[in-house]
Amino acid sequence: MTSLRSAHHERLRRPSRLRSLRLGDTTVTYVPDGAVQLTPRGWLPDTTDETWERHCPYLDDTGHLVAGIGGLLVERGDRALLIDAGFGPQSLPAEPGNAHGAIHGGALLDNLAAIGRAAGDVEAVAFTHLHIDHLGWALHPAPGGVGRALPRAGYLVAEPEWNRRHLLEAHGTSEDMLNALAPYVRTVADGQEVFPGVQVRFVPGHTPGHAAYVITGGQRRLIAFGDAMHSPIQIAHPEWSAASDHDPAQAAEFRRDLVTELARPHTIGFGIHFADVVFGRVRHGADGPSWQPVDA
Repeated sequence: MTSLRSAHHERLRRPSRLRSLRLGDTTVTYVPDGAVQLTPRGWLPDTTDETWERHCPYLDDTGHLVAGIGGLLVERGDRALLIDAGFGPQSLPAEPGNAHGAIHGGALLDNLAAIGRAAGDVEAVAFTHLHIDHLGWALHPAPGGVGRALPRAGYLVAEPEWNRRHLLEAHGTSEDMLNALAPYVRTVADGQEVFPGVQVRFVPGHTPGHAAYVITGGQRRLIAFGDAMHSPIQIAHPEWSAASDHDPAQAAEFRRDLVTELARPHTIGFGIHFADVVFGRVRHGADGPSWQPVDA
């Protein structure tokens, strides 16, 4: 038991590698692009120093929460959908006063190739929201500078997210970025099926039009919940909202519902920023709900 706990703690301190699950005829794969370090009290401002003394396994050797950045590839037969598009081939240094530290990306296309997929295989990118660490390769040209990095992909955005996109400029998504996306954007409605077995669900709070995607296959379903949560510690504390949440109270309300839903039978969650435990389910124990990694 001690060795299992130690291995789990080690995974909380590093960004995820490529990880895949099968859902019947559908394969879902976390495709890493990079990582960012989050300052624990800056990112989750309702926490205290005592909080992190009690929960030190969530922090790396520099005292940060580790958050991976990437996308979720959904494959069914020859078809491929990407949920979110990483940060892209760029890096930003840590700056004093920011709730996050250094952030870097650039590995997504290479990791797609490692699982046998070319960028041109992706028929659409379905965004959970339009923050820059999810837009990534949708904004960058292909290596060599000719055409788009994801040349065939349309961009699927929740209708309220696109209609209120001007509010995202305060979080770094500039008007120029939004204008670059616009020719390829198709808005989607709550409950719409955007790919075989993939349904969008509007869950505003982190942004005005934040979306989750429910992927059903075989006898299991997976909820890709985007930035509704940034760390598995929020499973036990859904009241802790992130500094970047547009509406913290609304975001916390959805997290409470999400924790309940993730505890249901045959339900798996996907937390894109959940260190190296991106796939998991909620289990209730004596100390309340917790995140249990799922690897198959």
